[in-house]
Amino acid sequence: MVRQVKINDKVIFGGNKPLVLIAGPCVIESPDGTLKIAEAIKKITSKLRIPFVFKASYDKANRTSINSFRGPGLYEGLKVLSQVKSKLGVPILSDVHDINQAQMAGEILDIIQIPAFLCRQTDLIVAAAGTGKTVNVKKGQFMAPWDVSGIVKKMKEAGNQNLLLTERGVSFGYNNLISDFRALPIMRASGYPVVFDATHSVQKPGGLGHASGGESQYIPLLARCAVTAGVDAIFLETHPNPARALSDGPNSLPLKNLEKLLKELIAIDRIRDKNA
Repeated sequence: MVRQVKINDKVIFGGNKPLVLIAGPCVIESPDGTLKIAEAIKKITSKLRIPFVFKASYDKANRTSINSFRGPGLYEGLKVLSQVKSKLGVPILSDVHDINQAQMAGEILDIIQIPAFLCRQTDLIVAAAGTGKTVNVKKGQFMAPWDVSGIVKKMKEAGNQNLLLTERGVSFGYNNLISDFRALPIMRASGYPVVFDATHSVQKPGGLGHASGGESQYIPLLARCAVTAGVDAIFLETHPNPARALSDGPNSLPLKNLEKLLKELIAIDRIRDKNA
Protein backbone atom coordinates (compact mmCIF):
# COMPACT_ATOMS: atom_id res chain seq x y z
CA MET A 1 0.00 0.00 0.00
CA VAL A 2 1.31 3.44 -0.93
CA ARG A 3 1.47 5.85 2.01
CA GLN A 4 -0.48 9.08 1.81
CA VAL A 5 1.36 12.38 1.68
CA LYS A 6 -0.94 15.15 2.80
CA ILE A 7 -0.35 18.78 1.85
CA ASN A 8 -3.71 20.05 3.10
CA ASP A 9 -7.30 18.83 3.33
CA LYS A 10 -7.74 19.09 -0.44
CA VAL A 11 -4.39 17.86 -1.76
CA ILE A 12 -3.47 14.33 -0.73
CA PHE A 13 -1.08 12.16 -2.72
CA GLY A 14 -1.18 8.39 -2.57
CA GLY A 15 -3.39 5.68 -1.20
CA ASN A 16 -6.46 5.50 -3.36
CA LYS A 17 -6.99 9.26 -3.54
CA PRO A 18 -7.93 11.08 -6.78
CA LEU A 19 -5.26 12.16 -9.24
CA VAL A 20 -3.42 15.36 -8.27
CA LEU A 21 -2.24 17.95 -10.79
CA ILE A 22 1.09 19.74 -10.39
CA ALA A 23 1.17 22.46 -13.04
CA GLY A 24 2.46 25.88 -13.96
CA PRO A 25 5.07 27.57 -16.15
CA CYS A 26 8.63 26.30 -16.22
CA VAL A 27 9.98 29.52 -14.73
CA ILE A 28 8.69 32.72 -13.18
CA GLU A 29 8.82 35.16 -16.10
CA SER A 30 7.04 38.05 -14.37
CA PRO A 31 4.91 38.48 -11.23
CA ASP A 32 1.73 39.40 -13.13
CA GLY A 33 2.18 36.71 -15.78
CA THR A 34 2.79 34.03 -13.16
CA LEU A 35 -0.30 35.02 -11.20
CA LYS A 36 -2.46 35.03 -14.35
CA ILE A 37 -1.32 31.52 -15.28
CA ALA A 38 -2.00 30.30 -11.74
CA GLU A 39 -5.47 31.89 -11.80
CA ALA A 40 -6.26 30.23 -15.14
CA ILE A 41 -5.19 26.80 -13.91
CA LYS A 42 -7.08 27.17 -10.64
CA LYS A 43 -10.25 28.12 -12.54
CA ILE A 44 -9.97 24.92 -14.58
CA THR A 45 -9.10 22.64 -11.67
CA SER A 46 -11.86 24.08 -9.49
CA LYS A 47 -14.34 23.44 -12.27
CA LEU A 48 -13.13 19.85 -12.68
CA ARG A 49 -12.59 19.31 -8.94
CA ILE A 50 -9.05 18.09 -9.34
CA PRO A 51 -6.54 18.76 -6.52
CA PHE A 52 -3.98 21.30 -7.71
CA VAL A 53 -0.44 22.32 -6.77
CA PHE A 54 1.06 25.33 -8.56
CA LYS A 55 4.66 25.04 -9.73
CA ALA A 56 7.13 27.56 -11.10
CA SER A 57 10.89 27.80 -10.73
CA TYR A 58 12.46 30.90 -9.21
CA ASP A 59 15.84 29.89 -10.67
CA LYS A 60 16.55 27.47 -13.51
CA ALA A 61 20.14 26.72 -12.59
CA ASN A 62 20.65 23.92 -15.14
CA ARG A 63 20.07 25.76 -18.43
CA THR A 64 21.90 24.66 -21.59
CA SER A 65 23.46 28.09 -22.19
CA ILE A 66 24.99 30.54 -19.74
CA ASN A 67 22.96 33.23 -21.52
CA SER A 68 19.59 31.52 -21.00
CA PHE A 69 16.94 33.15 -18.83
CA ARG A 70 17.00 31.70 -15.31
CA GLY A 71 14.24 33.55 -13.47
CA PRO A 72 14.14 36.25 -10.79
CA GLY A 73 16.19 34.33 -8.24
CA LEU A 74 15.48 33.11 -4.72
CA TYR A 75 14.32 36.26 -2.94
CA GLU A 76 12.17 37.84 -5.63
CA GLY A 77 10.91 34.46 -6.81
CA LEU A 78 9.71 33.44 -3.36
CA LYS A 79 7.87 36.77 -3.10
CA VAL A 80 5.99 35.96 -6.30
CA LEU A 81 5.17 32.43 -5.16
CA SER A 82 4.04 33.71 -1.77
CA GLN A 83 1.68 36.10 -3.54
CA VAL A 84 0.20 33.30 -5.63
CA LYS A 85 -0.23 31.16 -2.51
CA SER A 86 -1.93 33.87 -0.47
CA LYS A 87 -4.21 35.17 -3.25
CA LEU A 88 -5.33 31.82 -4.61
CA GLY A 89 -4.99 29.53 -1.61
CA VAL A 90 -3.12 26.84 -3.54
CA PRO A 91 -0.05 24.86 -2.45
CA ILE A 92 3.24 25.88 -4.08
CA LEU A 93 6.15 23.84 -5.48
CA SER A 94 9.53 25.04 -6.72
CA ASP A 95 13.04 23.70 -7.30
CA VAL A 96 15.88 24.01 -4.81
CA HIS A 97 19.40 23.61 -6.21
CA ASP A 98 21.53 24.55 -3.21
CA ILE A 99 21.52 23.41 0.41
CA ASN A 100 21.76 27.05 1.51
CA GLN A 101 18.39 27.78 -0.12
CA ALA A 102 16.46 24.96 1.51
CA GLN A 103 15.50 26.61 4.80
CA MET A 104 14.34 29.89 3.27
CA ALA A 105 12.48 28.13 0.46
CA GLY A 106 10.84 25.82 2.99
CA GLU A 107 9.29 28.80 4.77
CA ILE A 108 7.20 29.54 1.64
CA LEU A 109 6.99 26.34 -0.37
CA ASP A 110 4.64 23.48 0.44
CA ILE A 111 6.68 21.08 -1.69
CA ILE A 112 10.42 21.36 -2.24
CA GLN A 113 11.51 19.81 -5.51
CA ILE A 114 14.92 18.25 -6.11
CA PRO A 115 15.81 18.50 -9.84
CA ALA A 116 16.59 15.30 -11.74
CA PHE A 117 20.26 16.14 -12.21
CA LEU A 118 20.63 16.52 -8.43
CA CYS A 119 18.67 13.49 -7.25
CA ARG A 120 21.81 11.76 -5.94
CA GLN A 121 23.05 14.80 -3.98
CA THR A 122 22.79 13.51 -0.43
CA ASP A 123 23.34 16.84 1.34
CA LEU A 124 20.66 18.53 -0.75
CA ILE A 125 18.08 15.81 -0.04
CA VAL A 126 18.90 15.90 3.67
CA ALA A 127 18.64 19.71 3.75
CA ALA A 128 15.27 19.61 2.00
CA ALA A 129 14.05 16.87 4.33
CA GLY A 130 15.19 18.90 7.32
CA THR A 131 12.64 21.62 6.55
CA GLY A 132 9.85 19.17 7.39
CA LYS A 133 8.12 19.98 4.12
CA THR A 134 7.11 17.45 1.49
CA VAL A 135 9.98 16.73 -0.89
CA ASN A 136 9.46 15.79 -4.53
CA VAL A 137 12.55 14.13 -5.96
CA LYS A 138 12.73 13.79 -9.72
CA LYS A 139 14.40 10.54 -10.72
CA GLY A 140 17.41 11.33 -12.87
CA GLN A 141 17.39 10.45 -16.55
CA PHE A 142 20.43 8.28 -15.80
CA MET A 143 18.84 6.31 -12.95
CA ALA A 144 17.06 2.95 -12.95
CA PRO A 145 13.65 2.98 -11.25
CA TRP A 146 14.70 0.52 -8.54
CA ASP A 147 17.56 2.84 -7.59
CA VAL A 148 15.11 5.27 -5.99
CA SER A 149 15.55 3.06 -2.93
CA GLY A 150 18.62 5.16 -2.14
CA ILE A 151 16.53 8.33 -2.20
CA VAL A 152 13.95 6.75 0.07
CA LYS A 153 16.61 5.70 2.57
CA LYS A 154 18.16 9.17 2.66
CA MET A 155 14.79 10.75 3.38
CA LYS A 156 14.03 8.21 6.11
CA GLU A 157 17.44 8.71 7.71
CA ALA A 158 16.76 12.47 7.70
CA GLY A 159 13.52 11.84 9.58
CA ASN A 160 11.10 12.90 6.87
CA GLN A 161 8.83 10.47 5.02
CA ASN A 162 6.79 13.12 3.21
CA LEU A 163 8.27 12.03 -0.09
CA LEU A 164 7.08 12.10 -3.70
CA LEU A 165 8.99 10.38 -6.51
CA THR A 166 8.77 11.73 -10.06
CA GLU A 167 9.46 9.87 -13.30
CA ARG A 168 10.51 12.11 -16.18
CA GLY A 169 11.92 9.78 -18.82
CA VAL A 170 15.25 8.07 -19.29
CA SER A 171 18.11 9.00 -21.62
CA PHE A 172 18.07 7.14 -24.91
CA GLY A 173 21.11 8.04 -26.97
CA TYR A 174 21.93 11.71 -27.40
CA ASN A 175 19.38 14.53 -26.97
CA ASN A 176 16.51 12.12 -26.50
CA LEU A 177 14.36 10.68 -23.72
CA ILE A 178 11.96 7.76 -23.67
CA SER A 179 9.31 6.76 -21.13
CA ASP A 180 9.41 3.23 -19.76
CA PHE A 181 6.07 2.81 -18.03
CA ARG A 182 7.35 -0.22 -16.13
CA ALA A 183 9.16 2.37 -14.00
CA LEU A 184 5.91 3.64 -12.49
CA PRO A 185 4.84 0.48 -10.61
CA ILE A 186 8.47 -0.26 -9.73
CA MET A 187 8.89 3.17 -8.12
CA ARG A 188 5.46 3.00 -6.49
CA ALA A 189 6.43 -0.33 -4.91
CA SER A 190 8.80 1.70 -2.72
CA GLY A 191 5.66 2.67 -0.78
CA TYR A 192 5.60 6.34 -1.77
CA PRO A 193 3.40 8.27 -4.20
CA VAL A 194 4.63 8.54 -7.77
CA VAL A 195 4.30 11.52 -10.09
CA PHE A 196 4.67 11.40 -13.87
CA ASP A 197 6.19 14.45 -15.52
CA ALA A 198 4.54 14.39 -18.93
CA THR A 199 6.20 17.54 -20.23
CA HIS A 200 9.87 16.96 -19.41
CA SER A 201 9.45 13.42 -20.70
CA VAL A 202 9.04 14.84 -24.23
CA GLN A 203 12.04 17.13 -23.87
CA LYS A 204 15.04 16.92 -26.19
CA PRO A 205 17.82 17.85 -23.75
CA GLY A 206 20.18 20.28 -25.48
CA GLY A 207 18.51 19.32 -28.73
CA LEU A 208 18.56 22.81 -30.23
CA GLY A 209 22.24 23.28 -29.51
CA HIS A 210 21.76 26.53 -27.60
CA ALA A 211 18.72 25.20 -25.71
CA SER A 212 16.59 22.11 -25.19
CA GLY A 213 13.98 21.14 -27.74
CA GLY A 214 10.89 19.04 -27.32
CA GLU A 215 7.93 17.25 -28.91
CA SER A 216 4.94 18.71 -27.10
CA GLN A 217 2.47 16.95 -29.41
CA TYR A 218 3.14 13.75 -27.42
CA ILE A 219 2.31 15.20 -23.98
CA PRO A 220 -1.35 14.05 -23.99
CA LEU A 221 -0.40 10.55 -25.11
CA LEU A 222 2.21 10.05 -22.40
CA ALA A 223 -0.04 11.55 -19.73
CA ARG A 224 -2.88 9.18 -20.64
CA CYS A 225 -0.51 6.21 -20.61
CA ALA A 226 0.86 7.17 -17.20
CA VAL A 227 -2.56 7.54 -15.59
CA THR A 228 -3.58 4.21 -17.10
CA ALA A 229 -0.41 2.58 -15.72
CA GLY A 230 -1.09 4.01 -12.27
CA VAL A 231 0.26 7.25 -10.84
CA ASP A 232 -0.76 9.51 -8.00
CA ALA A 233 -0.15 12.80 -9.79
CA ILE A 234 0.59 14.32 -13.17
CA PHE A 235 3.17 17.07 -13.58
CA LEU A 236 2.61 19.46 -16.50
CA GLU A 237 4.41 22.61 -17.48
CA THR A 238 1.97 24.87 -19.27
CA HIS A 239 2.20 28.32 -20.85
CA PRO A 240 -0.25 30.62 -22.68
CA ASN A 241 2.17 30.86 -25.60
CA PRO A 242 4.88 28.16 -25.52
CA ALA A 243 6.58 29.63 -28.60
CA ARG A 244 7.37 32.73 -26.54
CA ALA A 245 8.14 31.01 -23.24
CA LEU A 246 11.52 31.94 -21.77
CA SER A 247 12.26 28.35 -20.72
CA ASP A 248 11.16 24.91 -21.96
CA GLY A 249 8.63 26.24 -24.45
CA PRO A 250 9.09 23.30 -26.88
CA ASN A 251 8.01 20.81 -24.21
CA SER A 252 5.23 22.88 -22.61
CA LEU A 253 1.52 22.24 -22.99
CA PRO A 254 -0.45 25.20 -24.42
CA LEU A 255 -2.63 26.48 -21.61
CA LYS A 256 -5.68 26.43 -23.91
CA ASN A 257 -5.34 22.62 -24.16
CA LEU A 258 -5.16 21.95 -20.43
CA GLU A 259 -8.87 21.53 -19.66
CA LYS A 260 -9.45 19.01 -22.44
CA LEU A 261 -6.49 16.88 -21.35
CA LEU A 262 -7.50 16.97 -17.68
CA LYS A 263 -11.00 15.77 -18.53
CA GLU A 264 -9.47 12.76 -20.27
CA LEU A 265 -7.10 12.02 -17.39
CA ILE A 266 -9.83 12.28 -14.77
CA ALA A 267 -11.99 9.84 -16.73
CA ILE A 268 -9.13 7.33 -16.89
CA ASP A 269 -8.28 7.81 -13.22
CA ARG A 270 -11.83 7.06 -12.13
CA ILE A 271 -11.97 3.69 -13.82
CA ARG A 272 -8.61 2.26 -12.85
CA ASP A 273 -7.65 0.52 -9.62
CA LYS A 274 -4.67 2.31 -8.10
CA ASN A 275 -3.91 -0.68 -5.93
CA ALA A 276 -3.80 -3.14 -8.82
